[in-house]
Amino acid sequence: MPTRILPAVGDPDAARALATLLGQLPDTEPAPPVPDSTQLVDTLARLAAESLDALPEVVLVHERIGPVPALDLVREVALRFPAVGVVLITADSGPGLLSAAMDSGARGLVSLPLGYEELAGRVQAAAQWSAGFRRHLGGGAELVAGPGGTVVTVSGAKGGVGTTLTAVQLALAARAAGRTVALVDLDLQNGDLASYLDVQFRRSAADLAAITDLSPRVLQDAVYVHETGLSLLLAPAEGERGEEVTDRAARQIVSALRGRHEVVVVDCGSRLDSANAAAVEMADTALLVTTPDVIAVRAARRTVRMWERLQVRKAETTVTLVNRHSRTTEIQPPLVQKITGTRIAAVTVPAAYKELQAVVDAGRLHELDARSTVKQALWSLAGELGLTGPPTAPAPGKQLARAGDRGSLGLRRRGGGR
Repeated sequence: MPTRILPAVGDPDAARALATLLGQLPDTEPAPPVPDSTQLVDTLARLAAESLDALPEVVLVHERIGPVPALDLVREVALRFPAVGVVLITADSGPGLLSAAMDSGARGLVSLPLGYEELAGRVQAAAQWSAGFRRHLGGGAELVAGPGGTVVTVSGAKGGVGTTLTAVQLALAARAAGRTVALVDLDLQNGDLASYLDVQFRRSAADLAAITDLSPRVLQDAVYVHETGLSLLLAPAEGERGEEVTDRAARQIVSALRGRHEVVVVDCGSRLDSANAAAVEMADTALLVTTPDVIAVRAARRTVRMWERLQVRKAETTVTLVNRHSRTTEIQPPLVQKITGTRIAAVTVPAAYKELQAVVDAGRLHELDARSTVKQALWSLAGELGLTGPPTAPAPGKQLARAGDRGSLGLRRRGGGR
């Protein structure tokens, strides 16, 4: 059976050179190169959803891939699809990079400029390792391949549009459907999820920021298990500590939670920083909450345009929720869709603050009456987003990682983007 190879190369000239060499390798079946990290992971996730045997034996990651840096992409592929042998192609073949690549999960290193003998040897070794790994897995293989849990980020067009309310109710709806759910407060300076759910807990996301290996024990110590069954990771009580959570830390935190929960809901607030930008970028669904007024809709448009300029997320892959909707308002969902260029959620949330006032004031948002039209709408939204479907448990302990340096302010333009 030929060895299936999937190359990931961002540079067109390098892709052509690699394709030429791969075409000369015996008993191989190279696929067309994928141009960026997002397409590589999406391709592997699609193949893994079919079966373990549909995955290629070898993935080649070129150092000039993007937007996720090559070593971080190697780590993500190795952790999410452990039956695939990953080989890094790089001009730096020194012992430092070799050690870092091995630590990330690579099965080998190929030096630039490419040589036939070295490429053939590394591909063969990675393919043999992959074949042995799959034989060892046997009937349990399906448990370690796949994309992990679903990540939904909830961002506000501006403050006060109902971001935290939406995040909490989406998480509660998923939990009520029998799914394991983590609710994360990445509104790092102003987040107050603890007050909405009547929680007093000293640990926060900032306590995980400097930890490079988030073991299940470390994660467990930082997460508060709420009476509803939600796993809560809170924002720091001291807002200035939010700066400790970089985009790299946010990716690792969300990935670790994603590996241990079927649903991860992230409250990103209305302020864009490197941490919540990373979460929005890696999310399966990015939800943007707005109210049907001129100021909020303009803010929603600015947010979407900023995400696009920074290549965090494309407008067409963003879902906008209209909160406090009324048929009498001049701004209706189709107009919001036209202005923002996003997809509008089929569900709208009615303007019914009186239903919320008692539970908000008491800090018991989880006790919102089931007859509440707001709760019914948000739980319907959870169904629309696929959060209340049949549970698909991820492999225990599986963690994902994707990181990128966004400069001193944490935000920069990058190639690609979702």
